[in-house]
Amino acid sequence: MNIRIAGTVNDSIVDGNGFRFTIFTQGCPHHCKGCHNPQTHSMDGGTLISEEELLDKIKDNPLLDGVTFSGGEPFCQAAALASLGKKIHALGGLDIVTYTGYTFEELTAGFKENPDWKALLEETDILIDGRFDENLKSYDIKFRGSTNQRYLDAKESLRQNMPVNACLPE
Repeated sequence: MNIRIAGTVNDSIVDGNGFRFTIFTQGCPHHCKGCHNPQTHSMDGGTLISEEELLDKIKDNPLLDGVTFSGGEPFCQAAALASLGKKIHALGGLDIVTYTGYTFEELTAGFKENPDWKALLEETDILIDGRFDENLKSYDIKFRGSTNQRYLDAKESLRQNMPVNACLPE
C-alpha cells in the first residue's frame, strides 16, 4: 500500500517522547489558521511512498523509540497508516504517536462511516487530538501547539470509550 507524504524526519525529538521517525502525511481538510505545516494541506501534493520503503527506513535506525504519524491529517490515509502501524508494532519496542485535527469523540463517532479510523486508532499508542487553535497557541506545553489539544492514551480511551489522558513524560 502506498502513502502520500509531505516528508519524513529521521530523528525528531519534538513529535513525541524519545527519538522518533516522523512521517508527515500529505492532505488535510482542517486548514487550521496558523498551521505550521500548511504545505501539507493539498490532497494531491507530496510524494507517494510504499509502506515497505517507510518500514525499511524505520528499521535502519536502531536508536528510535517510536514513530509519529503527523500531517497533514493522518486519518485521511487511515487504512494505509493502520497497516503500517501494525507492521511497526510487530517489530517490537516502538510506540506510535498520531497527531490529528479531529477530536477523539469525532473519530469514534465516525467509525461506522470510516472503519479505517478505528483501525488506525487501534494501532495508535498516544493520540494528540484537536485542531490547532492559534488563539490558544503555547510554547509551554509538550508535544502540542495549542492548549486545547489533548495528549491521550489511545488504547485506554478506546477501552473506556472516552478520552483518557496519558501521562506526559518529564
